[in-house]
Amino acid sequence: MAKKPMVAMQMYTFRKEAAADYPGTLKRLAQMGWPAVQVSGVHSYKAKDIGKVMKDLGLGSAGTHVNFRKLETEFNAFVDLVKDLGTEWAIIPSRPDDWAPGADGWRSFGRAMTEMGAKLKKVGLRLGYHNHAFEFQKLDGKPGYDLFFESADPGLVHNELDTYWVQYAGCDPVAYLKKFAGHIQVTHFKDMGPGQEKPMVPIGTGILDWPKIIEACKAGGTEWICCEQDETAPLETWEAARQSLESCKKWGLV
Repeated sequence: MAKKPMVAMQMYTFRKEAAADYPGTLKRLAQMGWPAVQVSGVHSYKAKDIGKVMKDLGLGSAGTHVNFRKLETEFNAFVDLVKDLGTEWAIIPSRPDDWAPGADGWRSFGRAMTEMGAKLKKVGLRLGYHNHAFEFQKLDGKPGYDLFFESADPGLVHNELDTYWVQYAGCDPVAYLKKFAGHIQVTHFKDMGPGQEKPMVPIGTGILDWPKIIEACKAGGTEWICCEQDETAPLETWEAARQSLESCKKWGLV
């Protein structure tokens, strides 16, 4: 029987609140019932202090987003940051803007990520990549996303699939979860409202096929589900988070 993934709140959703009062924001999330968080920047705080607050509150740590160029130039410091946050996952939130374009650019990025994944493995960490929509532009007849992962070692570079952005790009999140089953240990749950503007809405209130997404996550070995909503308006951030959590409870994930 497939193991149930752990649910986390992606802290980019609460970037304004965390910047003002990170410990207080974490405390309120724990009180709301979130079992874990995924860090997206520590703002003016120290990673070690944030990690201690998480541990004291009993919050699990679903990885942290780390800039690829920072990992290249400040490797040891960022390894310490990841470990201070009590996680094994260093996840690249997007390919560097200055990377070579085109199909060959995606292939070279796959090779560079493999090298970084090998370095991180030596210090006990794992590397992932978080997508947006631009990765799915076709180049040489294939989406750049596919070219990238075909060029990366799947044992060293894992997918952090973002369901909203796959859907936004006109692709099927379920198909990609199945295609990369076994290599998507961390998944971003993000929902899309109806209409041409494709608004971000609380999880479970939009058009994505969550029963099939959850089934594919469980079958593919997803360890962490990170709930995220970049923009919550017209809802207040805490209300949007409450609705997403209620959906996760309804689905038996929390």
